[in-house]
Amino acid sequence: MTTTRTAALDAANKGAKLYRAAWRWHFYAGLFVVPFFLVLAVTGMMMLWIAHLDGRDGERIPVTPQGQTTSLNLQAAVAIAAVPDGQPVQYVAPRSPDLAAIFRIDSPSGAQTVAVDPYTAQVVTSFPRRSGWYDLADNIHSSLLLGVTGDRMLEIAASLGVVLMATGLYMWWPRQGGWARALIPNPMARGRALWRSLHGTVGIWISVVMVFFLVSGLAWSGVWGEKLTQAWSTFPAAKWDAVPLSDVTHGSMNDGPKQVAWALEQTPMPASGSEAGVTGIPQGQPVTIDSVDALARSIGFQGRYQMMMPKGDTGVWTLARDSMNTDSLNPTTDRTVHIDQYSGRILADVGFGDYSWAGKAMAVGIALHMGTLGLWSVLANTAFCLAVIFLCVSGVVLWWKRRPAGQMRLVPPPMPSDMPLWRGAVVLGCVIGVVFPMAGVTMVAALLADRLLLTRVPAFRRVFG
Repeated sequence: MTTTRTAALDAANKGAKLYRAAWRWHFYAGLFVVPFFLVLAVTGMMMLWIAHLDGRDGERIPVTPQGQTTSLNLQAAVAIAAVPDGQPVQYVAPRSPDLAAIFRIDSPSGAQTVAVDPYTAQVVTSFPRRSGWYDLADNIHSSLLLGVTGDRMLEIAASLGVVLMATGLYMWWPRQGGWARALIPNPMARGRALWRSLHGTVGIWISVVMVFFLVSGLAWSGVWGEKLTQAWSTFPAAKWDAVPLSDVTHGSMNDGPKQVAWALEQTPMPASGSEAGVTGIPQGQPVTIDSVDALARSIGFQGRYQMMMPKGDTGVWTLARDSMNTDSLNPTTDRTVHIDQYSGRILADVGFGDYSWAGKAMAVGIALHMGTLGLWSVLANTAFCLAVIFLCVSGVVLWWKRRPAGQMRLVPPPMPSDMPLWRGAVVLGCVIGVVFPMAGVTMVAALLADRLLLTRVPAFRRVFG
């Protein structure tokens, strides 16, 4: 009986030590992550509702339907005339008959968005492109307005978010009281215990969704996304089937927010100037914005889609429908078509079914991440963002209530001595570090700082001790 009791005490002691170790890493990860997650949640909600109500490009500009529309050639000419020394770059077809047509016109003074009434061929309004509230929120959401530096900081935060979720789930995993205690807040708790109960239950409810958002967001990052995941998941240029290739990739069409399908971004563009491809615009017809639009409609581009004009002598006309750009509510209908600017022949036609499994996962994942699947996804993502904000705030409240009274020291949970199962923890840390390199680098830096600075240097000990 004594042996059984001793074994139980040893097991409980090991469990307590593992719990404190997980708590310490949860604290350190949260210390870095919380400010960034607050920014991401707030800007994410801004983008959700601006895109839903006003349009990502500010394109939900009403017009009065008046029978037949004027030619796109005339509409484009009016848009070009509104911008001195302007060159047409993009046309965004209206998603419904009562909305304006959108043209992107570039000039030496910058890119302009020009909204044209398709029935009267008159300019409704114009404004500097990518200058709205959506774009400000998107730039903060993607790079904190700091370019590559901000991208790396957010990638570290998202990578450490995986550590935060793993340690949080370990701490809140039901051991006593069953799943009811883990999934339902304790209504009898008060003070810090109530905050802890709410923090844990909300965290476990959104844990799977949180991991999805972290991974889908990381896929757009500069290291884990572009250097690792996207590089081996890109659409193979060999599938263009002997079509001449340009020396630029699809990513060259990005300007500001991502607008090129994730699976295609690193794939070379086809080039105009050969007899390659299949019949598109009938031979003998001029290749103009009107004939390209007619071709788009005939091959299935209905409602809103985007048309990119050729750039340079080898550039192509590009037709694109992408749920990421709010062109449609269904990512499985995403499609990109390239047309030779001289012959009007279709050089490439890529749809959702042509993507790799990773490309398909990202097409669906980005639509879910951005809430572009309709009102239900906007509401669902809003609820998630509010839950993230609550977790960040409640985490700070828990620290505030735990700290020594009247002191502003951080006081991380102490690391237990004689750590049990430390080899397993090291292996798990190495796996996370390999899968998410920025998290690995940050964890190593945090471990060194913990060992060499926080516990040895008096100035740091006063803050962290």
